[in-house]
Amino acid sequence: MSFTPTLPPTMPMSTTARLSRALRLLLLLTLAAAMGACSLLPTDRRTQLKVAATEEPDDANPNVSRRRISAYELTVDAPPELRALLMEHLDLARFRDTPEDLRLTAAELRRLAAVAPEQATRLLETAGYFNAKVKIEEVGDLSDGVRNLRLVVDTGPRALIRQSDLRIEGPMKTAAERGDKLAVALERTLTQSWQLQPQSGFSQGDWAAAKNALLTRARAQGYPLARMVHSEAVVQADDNQVDIAVTLESGPLFTLGELTVDGLKHQPEESVRRLAGYSLHQPYNEKLLLDFQERLLGTQLFDSVSVEIQPESVTPAAGAETVEVPVTVKIRESARQQVTTSVGYHSIDGPNVGIEHTNRKPFGLNIRERTKLNIGRDKSSVDMELSSHPQPNMQRSLAALYLERVKLNEQIDVNLRTRLGFARETEPEDRLYYVELLRAWERQPNVQTTVAGAVSLNEQVIWRRLDSKLLPTKGWSASLLVGSGWANSTTEANGAFGRAQAKVYWYRPLPSRWLLSTRLEAGQILAKDNIGLPEALRFRTGGDDSVRGYGYNELGPVNATGAATGGRVLLDGSVEVSHPLTPRIPQLMGAVFVDAGQAAQNWGDLKPAWAYGLGLRYRSPVGVLRFDFAKGNLADKWRLHFSVAISL
Repeated sequence: MSFTPTLPPTMPMSTTARLSRALRLLLLLTLAAAMGACSLLPTDRRTQLKVAATEEPDDANPNVSRRRISAYELTVDAPPELRALLMEHLDLARFRDTPEDLRLTAAELRRLAAVAPEQATRLLETAGYFNAKVKIEEVGDLSDGVRNLRLVVDTGPRALIRQSDLRIEGPMKTAAERGDKLAVALERTLTQSWQLQPQSGFSQGDWAAAKNALLTRARAQGYPLARMVHSEAVVQADDNQVDIAVTLESGPLFTLGELTVDGLKHQPEESVRRLAGYSLHQPYNEKLLLDFQERLLGTQLFDSVSVEIQPESVTPAAGAETVEVPVTVKIRESARQQVTTSVGYHSIDGPNVGIEHTNRKPFGLNIRERTKLNIGRDKSSVDMELSSHPQPNMQRSLAALYLERVKLNEQIDVNLRTRLGFARETEPEDRLYYVELLRAWERQPNVQTTVAGAVSLNEQVIWRRLDSKLLPTKGWSASLLVGSGWANSTTEANGAFGRAQAKVYWYRPLPSRWLLSTRLEAGQILAKDNIGLPEALRFRTGGDDSVRGYGYNELGPVNATGAATGGRVLLDGSVEVSHPLTPRIPQLMGAVFVDAGQAAQNWGDLKPAWAYGLGLRYRSPVGVLRFDFAKGNLADKWRLHFSVAISL
């Protein structure tokens, strides 16, 4: 027989449609009465319940009382995945939450119970169990008088697929038979990825999912008009076996034609076309267009981008093996100039204000300019950057200037940094190559001001293998910065140096909704001991993003006067576990953590400080907001760590 299993109809429970609900209930109970009286119904699918109930007067006839069930409980004795299916779709399960004015009478409950085994049997067939036996029984009262019913399920063996016949017809088959490499590879992929292989379990959900996956894969890899022309599942219930057959008609292969760009106002069309990443007449592939779309968004020149074809608008000629279709890019440009202000509070730096200006076509040139000013109690900075529009490989040239003033107790450091280089930014990996000129001034009371500088050639690489860039829960990311150059100082010797710094973050979900987060950071400067290095190149640690329980850059070597000097080696890390505080707000999490780390002049002198604490996490759409309370082993008090910023 040909079989397409379906879920039995369920009854809506809207509180505003009482008449409709009553009619459906009447229909169901009529069916139940008929089935209960049927002499062919197996005895294990019929039930007789003795149900205690309250008596209420019938409004239509005050002399007649109706027995109503105030409450009952239903237990389903079945494997977990089948229990969830039955509890979701069985009417006997859903009627437990019936409003008070529509409570069941004792007779109605008996009738619902009578049809429950038959209804459960049909539901189990959708999961591949065609010989299940189901019965219902009453196991007595609960302590509060609520009735307790139990549905007992003997599933029997699950049906297995005996034969799986997958056929591919149309232009794809024709091209594969004459040896076309693309068609041969795709036909092999579709066949090997077919999910329902012989001896695998059968269910309606798996059957539908396998067909959808087959269609989706064919349509995404060059054949957007692919369709299913034959689909059949033949069930041999007595043998618990199923024979399935599917025939896919591929339709013609689509190739990519002319590119049309809509929505440009200020930016040149060439900035869009150069990022296409495909050639004219190339076979269509959905990933090609999605990658094109991501590259355009990555330029930060556009608020929204859509790259698409319209296969339904094409009528292929009879027997055509290929069809060329135009590609349309719909764009909404970002504002040519944009100003963003912010007000915030940092646990280390106190209150701060910021303003950022972006010009996406300064002086009419095809470049992007960004200037950011931030003013805080102990740290203020100006950050400027000019960058070109990305090339086809997402590489862009850049020039940057950064000036900061940092106050650490009585010491004041001023750092001026300029960079010239190029960057390549993609989803899994970012690369930055640049020449850096650095000048630093260190001022302390009653001490000669130190002026130091450096010129260096640097490379930075960032790798990401995360499930989410903003809110990661699984995977890892890592960064590596290496550089070498020449340093000079007014108080120490001049000479060559090398510098390396690496960071690794790792995330893993644990059972019971726990989340593990770890971090490890290490760095080293290679130079003679008497070489004077600018303060911005030397290592310090401590603060919100390194070793909590200590102030910002509080950990590190000091000189004879107690002033921080920064170190030539660095090692720090942390381990943290977090868990949602309430199921209602899973974004709000509690956390416990341990941090450790230190900077020193050499590895022999490095003695890590450590800290422990508790925290709150809020996983907002813009990132994780953290609130931590930590105590360091070298600190005499607990320290609060948090940061809040509001965009205006």
